[in-house]
Amino acid sequence: MSPRLSWASGIAVLLWGATAWAMPPAPATFCELYSDAPACAQGAAQCTTCHTVPPALNLYGGQISDSLLVGDARPLTEAGFREGLPAALSTVEELDADGDGFTNLAELLAGSDPALPSVVPVSLDGVCDATGFRPSGLDVCAFDPAYVFKKIRIDFCGIAPTYEEMQAFDGTPDALHAALDECLDSEFWRGKDGVVWNLANRKIKPIQAIKSGAGAGPIPLADYDDDYNFFVYVNTDDRDARDLLTAQYFVERSDNPTVYTEWNRTPIQDINVRDYLVAQAVVNGRRAGMVTHRWFLMSNTMFTGIPRTTAAQAYRSYLGFDIARLEGLSPVAGEPKDYDNKGVQREECAICHSTLDPLTYPFSTYEGIGGGADIGEVVPFIYNPGRIARFREVDGDSVANTPEAGVLFGEPVANLKEWGQVASNSDPFAQAIVADFWKLLLGDGPQPNELAEYERVWRRLMEEHEYRTEKMLHDLVMTEAYGVP
Repeated sequence: MSPRLSWASGIAVLLWGATAWAMPPAPATFCELYSDAPACAQGAAQCTTCHTVPPALNLYGGQISDSLLVGDARPLTEAGFREGLPAALSTVEELDADGDGFTNLAELLAGSDPALPSVVPVSLDGVCDATGFRPSGLDVCAFDPAYVFKKIRIDFCGIAPTYEEMQAFDGTPDALHAALDECLDSEFWRGKDGVVWNLANRKIKPIQAIKSGAGAGPIPLADYDDDYNFFVYVNTDDRDARDLLTAQYFVERSDNPTVYTEWNRTPIQDINVRDYLVAQAVVNGRRAGMVTHRWFLMSNTMFTGIPRTTAAQAYRSYLGFDIARLEGLSPVAGEPKDYDNKGVQREECAICHSTLDPLTYPFSTYEGIGGGADIGEVVPFIYNPGRIARFREVDGDSVANTPEAGVLFGEPVANLKEWGQVASNSDPFAQAIVADFWKLLLGDGPQPNELAEYERVWRRLMEEHEYRTEKMLHDLVMTEAYGVP
């Protein structure tokens, strides 16, 4: 279940060939040699290990390039590259590409950047040099239950414990889990405008001016309350977080106290219940959780033919990969096809579009606001298998050949429903969920010395907790990353 998200598109540009970015050996070879490097902890290193913007090399990549099969004609063959890369990597280990006083090898194994002098290694030996230093009675060298108890109450309940509560706290794991359970039911955590609600902001990107429903703006197009309600509902109680990308249902909310309730009406039924301006228009059987919600289609697909922005937002929001930053590149052979004549086959574009376009195709059968010919006859926000043909006048006749089938993480998917199933069962989906809450509760993503704990938490989310977010949070608050002051 662990797709090795290729950074071959990065380091393999060292081949200097027209199709060098698609060569596959680099990630496996690098991680075979440096299996203990944090870059390999999740089975995915990024293009920026050796590049700025491919094919441009950074300082470290330049040293590898200079050492790779010196004298051999370019472009190298895949077999030649595979054979020569280990020696080139070994050759530059003791060099200092960025001149910061640390060898390339030391930086790789420490999780810092051998190409940036501003990023230097930190100690990973686990030795605390502050033994005996206990500000306010806290142990800064070990997991401190009293500190964690206070932190749980503040982070999840929104209020510090009283003196009496601190005196009653017995310091046991059971007491910490009980405190967390209580706070996970608080309005502060799960209510409207609560912590989980606001965690969805970057995924939903609300704009009040085009909101419909309660608090509608001047140009009401869709109601993002449905998206917030759904996100909080799926990430609370004993629910499967994979529903974010697979659910066929929607969620409504009542307040004082907050209660979330599933509903599953047809589009016509929803229009009759709630009005056309807020109704969800994708039919049951073609829904894929939040990526087929009306707001998502309206704000991302809008008037676009092949909706690359929509797919990129889904990839970024729910799988943690920002293609604009060269993350999560997994090139597909023969792609991009450039069905809409956008010039994406140029080498500087193909590096990303060989991943982006195949994962976009399943989104192309879902209407945004409209677009293309006969726009006045378009029913927005629905599943429409004939949609893309309408864009011939805008994007050329070949756009009608755009398939609904695509590829995600190297796995063929017939449609967006399958896309959601593959995505939600992948390692990156679990990693992204844990990373969201990790950043929320610790202020930043996992640091190099925290990667082992981070991996344990996301693997348990998948393998033992069956994607239940609240169970994962019980693991997260017991980590040293969360519990050492």
